[in-house]
Amino acid sequence: MRKSLRYVLLFTVILPFASKAQFSSFKDSVVQLYGVVMTADSLQALQSVSVVVKGRNQGTITSNQGVFSIVVLKGDVVEFTSVGFKPKTVTIPKNLEGNQFSMIQLMVTDTIYLAATIIKPRPSREQFERDFVNAQIPADNLEIARQNNSENTRRVLMATLPKDGREAASNYLSKQAAKNYYNGQLAPQNIFNPFAWAEFIKAWKRGDFKSK
Repeated sequence: MRKSLRYVLLFTVILPFASKAQFSSFKDSVVQLYGVVMTADSLQALQSVSVVVKGRNQGTITSNQGVFSIVVLKGDVVEFTSVGFKPKTVTIPKNLEGNQFSMIQLMVTDTIYLAATIIKPRPSREQFERDFVNAQIPADNLEIARQNNSENTRRVLMATLPKDGREAASNYLSKQAAKNYYNGQLAPQNIFNPFAWAEFIKAWKRGDFKSK
């Protein structure tokens, strides 16, 4: 019982000194940061600049004269941000002597280059009428169907497409056989084939190559 009472009395005596030492250490790490924020090119005061301590939900903004004041800790990283300026960060020295730190923060303009805009005058009445008459209007489904059913188009399709499924299968098998026959060697060129030239001349006379 006496031993327990001795520990209680010892703890009661040591606790105030330990708390006082911890409070003194914390008090020594607190820093009053204050200063002014200005533009780097003209040294004009910047108002409404955000001054935020990174990693903690703590911050303030500058006044109309660009002045700010905030309580931070030694080793904190303070970030200055404002629309139209590049962000800046400042680290409070850990070995700072005293509990006050003043500074003048200069903000550099963040230049953004936009794409060039070409301004043209309004067209005259003659230009508008000319462009309106010569405007190419895309064909609708009915016009596309009418073009596909034209005489020239049907003639080309009849000359190139097979008649039915049996003929299509026969043409496919013939092409595959010819491909396998010339496998590993250079196939003959139809440009030297007189029968191919005869078919080309017939198609030319029929008008298969005329524009639609």
